[in-house]
Amino acid sequence: MLPLQDLRVLDFSTLLPGPLASLILAEAGADVIKVERPGAGEAMRGYPPLLSGTSGAYALLNRGKRSIAVDLQAPGQAGRVLALADSIDVVIEQFRPGVMDRLGLGYSRWRAANPRIIYCAITGYGQEGPLASHPGHDLNYAAASGMLSLTTGSDGEPVLPQALVADIGGGAYPAVMNILLALRHRDRSGEGCFVDVAMADNLYTFLFLGLSQGFGANAWPAPGRELLTGGSPRYRLYATADGRHVAVAALEDKFWRTLCDLIGLPEVLRDDNRDPAATSQAIADCIAAQPASHWADVLGSAETCCTVVATLEEAVRSLHVQARGLFGREVSIPGHVLPALPIPVAASLRRAAVREAAPGVGEHNSLILGEG
Repeated sequence: MLPLQDLRVLDFSTLLPGPLASLILAEAGADVIKVERPGAGEAMRGYPPLLSGTSGAYALLNRGKRSIAVDLQAPGQAGRVLALADSIDVVIEQFRPGVMDRLGLGYSRWRAANPRIIYCAITGYGQEGPLASHPGHDLNYAAASGMLSLTTGSDGEPVLPQALVADIGGGAYPAVMNILLALRHRDRSGEGCFVDVAMADNLYTFLFLGLSQGFGANAWPAPGRELLTGGSPRYRLYATADGRHVAVAALEDKFWRTLCDLIGLPEVLRDDNRDPAATSQAIADCIAAQPASHWADVLGSAETCCTVVATLEEAVRSLHVQARGLFGREVSIPGHVLPALPIPVAASLRRAAVREAAPGVGEHNSLILGEG
């Protein structure tokens, strides 16, 4: 008995935030129906890598779902989708505010058809406010929230982040959390509700330390100056002799003392409050004297909170990841099999299937919409 196996989700979203949210719900047992454009389908189907004509990225995000293809702008088509309302528990959409209303598929229409429906709208800037209608992607929301200003390289320039924090941490995860809360609310009240998920808004949660400094002490954080932005010798990246890096996060004194002993840091520099720049430079010189393999052996065998920066390939092939079985599930694509995308659903709460396929465009029109 999976926790969401009696739940039916209608997902109008594309690309990453909404599809990842509905994938998480599907893994917990929900029946997820994607609504796609006829022909090409949703935009992610065109993203590389293309494997026998199928996007690997699309397959990772949409395995185990069903697909219907509907031209929502064509006369009468919105009504055909709305006719499913009695069987739908959750609607997910990712358009800018007002688009679904113009299509005749806004929250008010769904609520009139089924008051128990939970309608989740994922947007960049929310349903209201001066930026509500602005287009954007993950990078824009990180820039608008102030997060990007604190993520800089050694030259002081902002670094293009590879973790899509806004899409996932600001969009997909809050969407799932609020849908589950709304389901609990419905269990008690019998009523559905509208869930407004604004990706830019949700990034501020990640900036709690800077917010406490800014609001509490009027000391707004700057890159390279604060505890977690490069201002402390205890929390920095240091280059090795072979061009790799060691991530040092020895914040607590017990880890700091061990690190200092292992690298042979002079006693006069171990008080990192006295001259942080001098201490940082001394650590940099120590780390730079040996290759990454040396530091992996020396620091990896002790409790220092220090880690050699791994490549993605090294990480997924590591003994720890293999032991955890993180990539034990699979996605089947014609002629190919990919490891499935790991998602944060506990093993005891997710589907048993270890290999699934992503749907073809409109593959389930006949079954769901009654088309021949």
